[in-house]
Amino acid sequence: MVVILDPKRKKTPMSVTDNNKKLHLPELLAMGIGGMIGGGIFSVLGMAVGTAGHAAPLAFLVGSLVALAAGYSYVKLALGFHSDGASFTYLERAFPKRPNIAGVAGWTVIVGYIGTLALYAYTFGAYGAHLLGSSDSPIARMVLSAGVLLFFMLVNLQGAKSSGKTEVIIVFTKVILLSLFAVAGLFSIQQDHLFPVFEKGVSSVFIGGAMIFVAFEGFQLITNAVMETENPQRNIPRGIYGSIAITSLIYFGVAIVAVGNLTPQELNSAKEYALALAAKPALGNAGEILIDIAALLATSSAVNATAFGASRMMAEMATEKRMPHAFSFRSRTDVPWLAIVTLTILAGAFTVLGNLETIATFSSMTFLLVSIGVSVANYKLRSITNSNLWLILLGIILMLTTVILLTLHLWKTDQQTFLWLGGFYSAIIIVEVAFFRRESSLSDKS
Repeated sequence: MVVILDPKRKKTPMSVTDNNKKLHLPELLAMGIGGMIGGGIFSVLGMAVGTAGHAAPLAFLVGSLVALAAGYSYVKLALGFHSDGASFTYLERAFPKRPNIAGVAGWTVIVGYIGTLALYAYTFGAYGAHLLGSSDSPIARMVLSAGVLLFFMLVNLQGAKSSGKTEVIIVFTKVILLSLFAVAGLFSIQQDHLFPVFEKGVSSVFIGGAMIFVAFEGFQLITNAVMETENPQRNIPRGIYGSIAITSLIYFGVAIVAVGNLTPQELNSAKEYALALAAKPALGNAGEILIDIAALLATSSAVNATAFGASRMMAEMATEKRMPHAFSFRSRTDVPWLAIVTLTILAGAFTVLGNLETIATFSSMTFLLVSIGVSVANYKLRSITNSNLWLILLGIILMLTTVILLTLHLWKTDQQTFLWLGGFYSAIIIVEVAFFRRESSLSDKS
């Protein structure tokens, strides 16, 4: 029997038969698409329309371009440094003499994942309550939100292959339902709903793209699973680029149909379940039910994918002593169980305390900032990753532009959220620096 040693777990030999438990391209695509669509068109369509008006479909295209720019660095770094730690590991390698940079980025990503888990669960509850005729009941939404988090906590505790198979089934079903909506909706589009395109100015397209960037963050989850992927050199790039491309086409088509069937005012008024309302002109009451079901599938698969990727990153950081060591504890099926349980509890609390727009804006800003950090890491490590300098710089410029526009927009229109975000990021830095100093002090004493 041939024996392969996993570099992260040198004391545990694995036989070649364990390759049967690895994630393949369909499961990676499902993970990426599941993470993106779950936090995307269902969660933030109303926000995109409220910000960009008729140009909301273009805002999704801007988001896809930013995602591709970020995805380039993620692909190169994932192949250069095989680690479930993803962005944390990349920044750690790029800035070895400044460990707090990687630490702050790692903590920020984890908090961002908690926010996106809350976003997906919140949206699941909103569409579920709408399907049950209880859209005006906060209690119904909260119960459904907590239920989906608990269900996929149990799924993820079963192991990687169980999570991957579940993801493939859910994603395949929801893509079919969304495609059906997009095709049927084309026949009921009212052209006057699409013009003038830039009614709120050209800058609104970029601001909208920045606000809904959380709709594209799911591709990053694929890099968290690089250690559990079969033939990562081939499947990681195909998984990341393929999931972004497929998701972008779906977003654009669905957004065109939504804006073409309803006015921006109608979509914005039903922000939490805007897409269900948009299906009614084309498909009647059946369309609303179809989209409600698709939303439940989309958001639930996003919860599944996010819990999987985020827990692996927490375990990796704990192993590196950048988070409490308990998060590295793994079950008999090699699952970081305490990390998964903690993510579920905190996300559940966030769904109760936060609102849709605040959660989405926080998550979008968080992953934009982290993506810029990852691109800078790729710039520093480009001799190892064999990356194209100009593609890296182009991505950084594009992401910086969206962050600046979003920051200015928040300062002008919602200073409370602006200050809340600033305070939250400051708290993350303080906590990380304090934890790092404590761990360093304990290491010196030992």
